[in-house]
Amino acid sequence: MDERSVESRRAPEPVGPYPHARRAGEFLFLSGIGPRRRGSREIPGVTLDGSGRVASHDIEAQCRSCFDNVRTVMEEAGVPWDRIVDVTAFLTHLSSDFATYNRVYAEYFAGPGNPNPARTTVEVAALPTPIAVEVKVVAWVGPR
Repeated sequence: MDERSVESRRAPEPVGPYPHARRAGEFLFLSGIGPRRRGSREIPGVTLDGSGRVASHDIEAQCRSCFDNVRTVMEEAGVPWDRIVDVTAFLTHLSSDFATYNRVYAEYFAGPGNPNPARTTVEVAALPTPIAVEVKVVAWVGPR
């Protein structure tokens, strides 16, 4: 089985000891990716108060940044966008953010020219950094 880690030079640095993705056989498994930008502590769509707590968040900006970060890792792994077969999303405010998440998700993943993957969306109490969304993706890298 062909196994190797994918380390992106453009995606945000992982917040723990893990790669951006790992290729195993005919699949590419992306680690959870949030909206952070590489080399920056700022998070698109997040406003912190003086004590470092989230004062407000813009879920649309965070979703777009997450999906763009996924695209970056996919590109660096040499795997086309249309090979995504599964997306799992973790939202910290499902009741208020799901409709916006769903709309932005459709722009990236549904419709003509997009992968239309299987999908799971769950609410979590918190994520490792002050973000409201994180996305995990699986892509098929086997023969067409």
